[in-house]
Amino acid sequence: MLKFADDTKIFRQVTDTRDNMRMQIDLDKLVEWADKWQMQFNASKCKVICVGQKNPRFSYSMSNNGLQVVETEKDLGVMISSDLKCSQQCNYAYKKAIRVMGMVRRTISYKEPKIMLSLYKTLVMPHVDYCSCAQNPHYRNDKELLEKIQSRYTKMINDMKGKTYEDRL
Repeated sequence: MLKFADDTKIFRQVTDTRDNMRMQIDLDKLVEWADKWQMQFNASKCKVICVGQKNPRFSYSMSNNGLQVVETEKDLGVMISSDLKCSQQCNYAYKKAIRVMGMVRRTISYKEPKIMLSLYKTLVMPHVDYCSCAQNPHYRNDKELLEKIQSRYTKMINDMKGKTYEDRL
């Protein structure tokens, strides 16, 4: 079990019905403990993510409420998928960075290189860098998607239009 602020994560390797029953017993004990201390888990917010291709997809419940099984879940700003690939996180970071770039394009009229570089480092890059050690894109498509952010941003800078990407860098 892991706890962070008001988040609780309970996990176990589940390969057969015996492991499934142990996991359900762990969930029941957690609910029993919460009831004893007059706390409540919101079962509608609780989710199950089964990691791995050979993982049997068992169902679980808390307080007689079935838990939703999901393929992807966002935890502390990081997208976790059942296949543990980072493509979802890369797409998420790309979309956030593009929204910020749109805001910069609409609101900043003085687009000199020094100012634009400062805006990129403070407003755009944190979305791309956040949890980069966890996402560490391995696939070419993910790397290209994240590289596209920088490519598009450099086109917004005065005196950079018409130059090749390498020259803009």
